[in-house]
Amino acid sequence: MTREIVFDTETTGLDPKTDRIVEIGCVELINHIPTGRHFHAYLNPEMAMAEDAFRIHGLSDDFLKGQPLFAAKVDEFLEFCGDAILIAHNAAFDVSFFKEELARLNRAPLGNEIIDTVLVAREKHPGARVSLDALCKHYGIDNSRRTLHGALLDSQILAEVYLELIGGRQVALSLVAESSILLGEAGTRTWTARPRPVPLAARITEAEITAHEALVATLGKDAIWAAYLADEPLAN
Repeated sequence: MTREIVFDTETTGLDPKTDRIVEIGCVELINHIPTGRHFHAYLNPEMAMAEDAFRIHGLSDDFLKGQPLFAAKVDEFLEFCGDAILIAHNAAFDVSFFKEELARLNRAPLGNEIIDTVLVAREKHPGARVSLDALCKHYGIDNSRRTLHGALLDSQILAEVYLELIGGRQVALSLVAESSILLGEAGTRTWTARPRPVPLAARITEAEITAHEALVATLGKDAIWAAYLADEPLAN
């Protein structure tokens, strides 16, 4: 069984040394299938929200001052993640914030395997835009609810994007090779792919192929199957 957690954060700004996490959203995948289980928390950062950050996620100082501290939710978050593979878009950003938040509590940094979907997208679509919105547009994923950034909503959307990036929902049926982008401790980026060790056996016999070709020959030269067997382009 492969357990993965797609996660996202919202913060007071861009510097993990001085800014704080204000929202965490996580969704669970088992064998690449969403289970419906999730973790979500708003957090009191004990500092003022930067105006630029507020325009992105809309989380105000007044709203957040009534929320729990990171210290009060960290064990629940870590228990939910367990030893699962963690998946995020631009993962280095989110992981750096967790590293600083955990260090403030004298806790060890996250030790999970990390998959960065930005790196996966760049590998699969070289030269293309790989923002979450751009990938949603490319794969036809409805993100019209995303008027503001939100950690849980973005995690749910990213889970859909991730499944498309690794080959669509058929990966849950093991019809494609297993692959991942890993983000190492020192920022090392590697692509690993495991091909199918034994090719799938043919599902039709030579006799069946011959019989089919004989049948197609009786249909006339304008038949679609005739064009297909001749490897010719089909008419519109």
